[in-house]
Amino acid sequence: MLNFQEYYENQQKIVNNFLEQRMKKKGISKVDDAMIYSLNAGGKRIRPILLMATAEAFGEKGYNYLPVACGLEMIHTYSLIHDDLPCMDNDDYRRGKLTNHKVYGEAMAVLAGDGLLTLAFEVMLEQKNVDPTALIETVREVAMCAGNFGMVGGQALDLAAEGKSISAEELRTMHAAKTGALFIAAVRSGAHLVGANEQELLALTKFADLLGLAFQITDDILDVTGNSQNLGKMVGSDTKNDKCTYVTLYGLTAAKELAKKTIDEALMCLEMFGEKANYLRGIAKILTERKS
Repeated sequence: MLNFQEYYENQQKIVNNFLEQRMKKKGISKVDDAMIYSLNAGGKRIRPILLMATAEAFGEKGYNYLPVACGLEMIHTYSLIHDDLPCMDNDDYRRGKLTNHKVYGEAMAVLAGDGLLTLAFEVMLEQKNVDPTALIETVREVAMCAGNFGMVGGQALDLAAEGKSISAEELRTMHAAKTGALFIAAVRSGAHLVGANEQELLALTKFADLLGLAFQITDDILDVTGNSQNLGKMVGSDTKNDKCTYVTLYGLTAAKELAKKTIDEALMCLEMFGEKANYLRGIAKILTERKS
């Protein structure tokens, strides 16, 4: 087995190559350039690699599921384009580069996000050599996790909470949807495609939910303690937008303790998979120890 860092970097290259090749199939307008700009602007490729690592936990090769995995990355990228818009978080930089609307204008940025979201489902349905019923269920779950029951619903809760004091339960609900839903979509997609049973799906869903929470807590911590060069965007954006975060709610020290406790609970969910889940464990480690 490769060491985790080598595995992760290899998977990033595989994902990036697939996205590069797939985006050569262009449409009829300049919106493709805006879509490609954000898709190729870097990024950890967490969600596709989560899907691939889940497949590895069942003894399968993750790269066999690239269409679904990379569809998830397209959905994630669309959400970032829209997050950065002046009507949302109004950010100038993402991943160390000017945000999409700063380069292409607000209208084209909206269309670039729309284009990536739509293309994502086209690409996912190009997946071959899997049970058709499993693929349909996978795509249905991805749609639900990305929509008003998941990421979009969480974003709406986030907007509604700006400038307000919300409870720990409300904050958890918001981020379980805004951040955690696509983590769950990634892990469950990998499990569905390889034929996981209900017990395995339950354990993996719990793992992904807790991983998403730990990721978000870490993100909130980095918005306070990180630096713009490492993060690739301005720090302090949560304060600027008057948002309730795990740091504002619990304090920095308690937030760090909560992140550690959450990731420990997530790792316990993987015990039934033994060493085959080591890549998933590696992802959990890298996400909660990251500086960006």
